[in-house]
Amino acid sequence: NGKQLLEKFLPSVVQHSDEANLYVIDNASSDNSIHWLQQQYPEITIIQLSENLGYAGGYQQGLKSVEEPYYFLLNSDVEVTENWLQPILDLFTDTNIAAIQPKILDYKKPEYLNMRVLAVV
Repeated sequence: NGKQLLEKFLPSVVQHSDEANLYVIDNASSDNSIHWLQQQYPEITIIQLSENLGYAGGYQQGLKSVEEPYYFLLNSDVEVTENWLQPILDLFTDTNIAAIQPKILDYKKPEYLNMRVLAVV
């Protein structure tokens, strides 16, 4: 039920993520998020779960449908900026790196760090 968050934050992800195939895992929402996504962003793959499995369960089940070399997990309330993805991809050329936590600034207080995103191989 995050249509309002998607409307606000997804445009930055789409605009600044040319290097990525984008997926949205829908954790059995009951609002019209899916319809909105289909209309506004037909290029995004939507993975619809039949029941709400909670935060971790939703990711675990949804990622079973994604076949990509890397996963960049973003919540629906994350805004990205230009060139956010390439430095992370560049770091993954080091085979000793399995996970990366970029510096995340709080949306309402950008002078504060907000650690909530994790990229996993």
